[in-house]
Amino acid sequence: MGVNINSIENIEIFFLKPDDYEEIKKVMIESYTNMPGAYWKAHHLKKLIEAFPEGQVGIRIDHELAGCALSIIVNSSKFDEKHTYREITGNYTFNTHTPAGDTLYGIDIFIHPRFRGLRLGRRLYDYRKELCEKLNLKSIVFGGRIPSYHKYSDKITPRDYIEKVRMKEIHDPVLDFQMSNDFHPVRIIRGYLEGDKESEEFAVLLEWNNVYYEKKSEKAAIKKNIVRLGLIQWQMRLYKNLDELMQQVEFFIDAVSGYRSDFALFPEFFNAPLMAAYNHLSEAAAIRELAGYTKEVVQRFAELAISYNINIITGSMPEIVENSLYNVGYLCKRDGGIERFEKIHVTPDEVRVWGLQGGKTFKTFDTDCGKIGILICYDVEFPELSRILADDGMNLLFVPFLTDTQNGYSRIRNCAQARAIENECYVAIAGSVGNLPKVHNMDIQYAQSMVFTPCDFAFPSNGVKAEATPNTEMILIADVDIDLLRELNQFGSVRNLNDRRMDLYSLNKFSDSSNS
Repeated sequence: MGVNINSIENIEIFFLKPDDYEEIKKVMIESYTNMPGAYWKAHHLKKLIEAFPEGQVGIRIDHELAGCALSIIVNSSKFDEKHTYREITGNYTFNTHTPAGDTLYGIDIFIHPRFRGLRLGRRLYDYRKELCEKLNLKSIVFGGRIPSYHKYSDKITPRDYIEKVRMKEIHDPVLDFQMSNDFHPVRIIRGYLEGDKESEEFAVLLEWNNVYYEKKSEKAAIKKNIVRLGLIQWQMRLYKNLDELMQQVEFFIDAVSGYRSDFALFPEFFNAPLMAAYNHLSEAAAIRELAGYTKEVVQRFAELAISYNINIITGSMPEIVENSLYNVGYLCKRDGGIERFEKIHVTPDEVRVWGLQGGKTFKTFDTDCGKIGILICYDVEFPELSRILADDGMNLLFVPFLTDTQNGYSRIRNCAQARAIENECYVAIAGSVGNLPKVHNMDIQYAQSMVFTPCDFAFPSNGVKAEATPNTEMILIADVDIDLLRELNQFGSVRNLNDRRMDLYSLNKFSDSSNS
């Protein structure tokens, strides 16, 4: 029986230790039921960890081992493409590991059957890709089994089999998964893994190329910390129900995670179309009905964050707390964590039409990409908030917004760009486009989602890293370099944070429960 995704509280990737062996052995045995005895011995694991600790990782769900990935580094010029598994592992001694090599070679990867379907294998492959980039290796290579080939071996050759898998005429769970993770077949290897009856001892040599690879030089290089942002410029349209709306949500998450984005940002009140069912009520009553969906929407976002291995900023939704209506959003992390943020400043129209109240708490959030801040729409027009977040270490500021006119959008855009300059940070804004004629107070929308940077020599001269097409449904993908912010802070042409006259003025945040 598979694990219930709703019950997951934490997912973590960790470095394996020799003490983990008995747990690893148990998972391997249950993962390879069709290959009895196909598990590593304790001395094998110990040798791998001693030789290359970064290459041996496991993944835990709520402190239970769910799978592992084992790898070594080899010199590609030393091995023929027709090598066997025994040869590449040095007869299972792993003396072929070469720290100065140029290729990360996948020795093994397995997921316990109970945890399959959670895309954990994808997380392990993503880790290998990041490791490959970090170590400046040119590629990841491994021999991939083709466990369904024995069903077709009397009719087609391995080459034809791979082509039919590629064309989706045959489903091979292993090969399909590997190719969906951007590995491409290089050649067929005969006699690769002894005893692999399902594959009839054939394997496919698969490769993923590191586009950031640079040949080693004697010049000093600064390690870069790159974060990929995925912004969703959401089209407002009518949906029959919550399931249909969340289907569109998953479509976009799948799209941005397919580009290996670290964050997905949705707009403010993206789920407003669901108010169409309550258009016979007053605006204030309709938005309170919309608030009834919030708990389930957040839970579904949390599941998608885990499933697609991406941190999701849910935009915002109405939420009722002790009969008061707030505009809130959630940060659903890919490690299973969930954190809440509030809109502090509400517009006069939001008060008059919906009866919204301003929130009382704002803070930075710790993520696997560093500290971030989130301000909802109007809040970005108040520079005090982002300055306090910057003083707390924020490098990325996300702004989900909703504007109906171009002048309303311009306020958000110009203030967001100012926040990037004055706080030496990146600012990402994402809004909605289109119209909702059947929802009162939500008739039209105007947006152009963007990513802003500081303005200095290391950044775009106009301070715009990326911009979407105005008023068009689309995604926007942008990479931002956190290390550039650190350099700017110390060596920039101007240094807005360091050059403040703290002898003349200061900015303080009151406690969340007090105004003094």
